[in-house]
Amino acid sequence: MNAPRTDRPLAGATASGTGEAPVPAGGSRRALGPVGLVLGGVVSVQFGSALAVNLMDRTSALGVVAIRLVVAAALLLVFCRPRLRGHSRADWGTVIAFAGTLAGMNGLFYQAADRIPLGPAVTLEVLGPLTLSVISSRRVVSLLWAGLALSGVFLLGGGDFSGLDPVGAAYALGAGAMWAGYIVFSARTGRRFPQADGLAIAMGLAALLILPLGIGSAGAELLDPVTVGLGAGVAVLSSVLPYTLELIALRSLPAAAFSILMSLEPAVAALAGFLILHQTLGAAQAAAIGLVVAASMGAVRTQVGAIRATKEPELG
Repeated sequence: MNAPRTDRPLAGATASGTGEAPVPAGGSRRALGPVGLVLGGVVSVQFGSALAVNLMDRTSALGVVAIRLVVAAALLLVFCRPRLRGHSRADWGTVIAFAGTLAGMNGLFYQAADRIPLGPAVTLEVLGPLTLSVISSRRVVSLLWAGLALSGVFLLGGGDFSGLDPVGAAYALGAGAMWAGYIVFSARTGRRFPQADGLAIAMGLAALLILPLGIGSAGAELLDPVTVGLGAGVAVLSSVLPYTLELIALRSLPAAAFSILMSLEPAVAALAGFLILHQTLGAAQAAAIGLVVAASMGAVRTQVGAIRATKEPELG
């Protein structure tokens, strides 16, 4: 399952992955390519989460994470067959940090979802990428899109976070911080490793980090064939496919635009809940989805506008 190869990083791309990346040649059509990859990843991960709801009834939260990461790591390592030699110390430092954010993001979020409702958990988690979008963007208009998206995710969470289990809320906020770190280190890893090699290595390391916790929490439940089968489906939908798409997209998509696009997660989660779990939407939730979609569309338009502004001097 090798991802399409990017021959080299874009010239002048920031090492941190949080600055405005240079715009590739080809205009608006090329710009929308990475956006499409990110949106595909969003849909995949949320429908995978809907499947994980059923799996949570069979094993523990950390058990779900362990199955998800181990299966995802096995698939990526077999199909990508990453080269382990010839990488610098900085390369390994980057991929190890990426692995830590992968393990932390997944482990903390499922712990949160085990203690507080999914809506508030996703809403609190999204605060991490939204904060990153404000910090990393050099455009004033990004503050508007971030604020609009933030309003939407709060409304989707019910607008009232009082009465939540404080430990669950802390886990969700921690998952959000790890999510922001994932964005940064995914971008760095994508520029340092060809194809999906860095992702495969990071997923393998993340699985090693989380597996002892999963075994200690779920024990023999991890060997149940039905549990393993459901976990494999969750791994493909929630880890292998979206992380590969996002890693490729982050080679050329600015972290600010990526972070705001991630605000679509609660909206797509609501859609997956409606279609898979038969959960209905209220008026406030529908309004929240509208705000989040508007913010995401604004982020895309800002990205396309930056491309046109870059191309115009060349045409003059």
